[in-house]
Amino acid sequence: MKLIVGLGNPGIEYQFTPHNAGFLAVDLIADQCKVEVRNRQCRALTGRAVIGSETVILAKPETFMNLSGLSVRELVAEHQIDPQSGLIVLQDEMDFALGTLRIHRKRSSAGHNGIESIIGALGTQDFLRIRLGVAPEYKVSDGKDYLLSPFRKAQLAAVSEMLEAAVEAVKVILTEGEGPAMNRFNRKEKEAGPEN
Repeated sequence: MKLIVGLGNPGIEYQFTPHNAGFLAVDLIADQCKVEVRNRQCRALTGRAVIGSETVILAKPETFMNLSGLSVRELVAEHQIDPQSGLIVLQDEMDFALGTLRIHRKRSSAGHNGIESIIGALGTQDFLRIRLGVAPEYKVSDGKDYLLSPFRKAQLAAVSEMLEAAVEAVKVILTEGEGPAMNRFNRKEKEAGPEN
C-alpha cells in the first residue's frame, strides 16, 4: 500500500490557490479513479483507490499547511507505511515556474512549511516529492499573499496541464518506478529550451 498526500489548507477560501496545488492534484487523482476523498481519519480527509495494481490511500491533511506533519505521521502509523518506499507528497513550489513539475527525494524543505513539518514529524527527508511549480511570471511583492490568493484566469490552462502531468507522474511512479518517472518528468524543461 502507498500513501499519497497532497498539501494545502482546508477551507473553501483556499481551494483554488497556488498553495493548494497538492490538494488539487489529489482531487484530480481521486476524480480519475472515481473515488471521493471524504473519510476523516488521522486529521485528514482520505480515500482509497487502486492505481495499476497498487492500493493507495489518498490524503488531504486538515491541519493547515504548517502542521501537515502531524497528520502525515498519524497516517503513516495507521497504515503501516514506510515513508522511504511508500509515501508520495504533492506540494506547491515557488522556486519553479508555474506549470513546471519535478520529482525529488532526500531534499531539504527549501523553506516550504508543509514539507518542513513532515520532515520534522517523520524524522527523515527520505520520501518522494512531486513539486508543482506555482511561481508567477510577474514579480510579486508578497509571496505569501500570492500563494493564498486564487489563481488568475490567465494561469488556469497551465495549472490544469500541470495537474494532469502530476496525475500521470503518480501513475508512472506506481507502475514503472520512481527512476523512470524522474527520467520522464524531470527533463522536460531542459528539452524545451530556447531554439537556436
